[in-house]
Amino acid sequence: MKLDGFGLFVNDMDKMIKFYRDVLGFEIKEDGDTSNVYLIKDGTLFLLYRRSDFEVMTNRKYEYLKNVNGHFEIALYVDTFDEVDIEYHNAILKGASSVLEPTTEPWGQRTCYIADPEGNLVEIGSFNKPFNR
Repeated sequence: MKLDGFGLFVNDMDKMIKFYRDVLGFEIKEDGDTSNVYLIKDGTLFLLYRRSDFEVMTNRKYEYLKNVNGHFEIALYVDTFDEVDIEYHNAILKGASSVLEPTTEPWGQRTCYIADPEGNLVEIGSFNKPFNR
């Protein structure tokens, strides 16, 4: 089995598309007027799926956290500490909510956190060197 991508269940598809496309630069692969919207970031598939449609498909009701979601994060990497600060400030200027301003951690990573419009955490971080997979 290979990891194909990951997804978020969302309430407001238009708002979430605009955030991930316009604030974080994800490439949209589908029309925004659908239950599933596929976005690509650095070769990784990222799916937005409308919560209400998923509930109809599975014939179940689900509970969702409100406000800031502390169950997971989406991690984005940049090559330098300066880029962490720049990307954080750009995201805030474009409407992201601040969770943690850029901070250099004891383990040598500079990191910050923002939240998308539905409260999912997005980390922007760097070890001050190019990403090495």
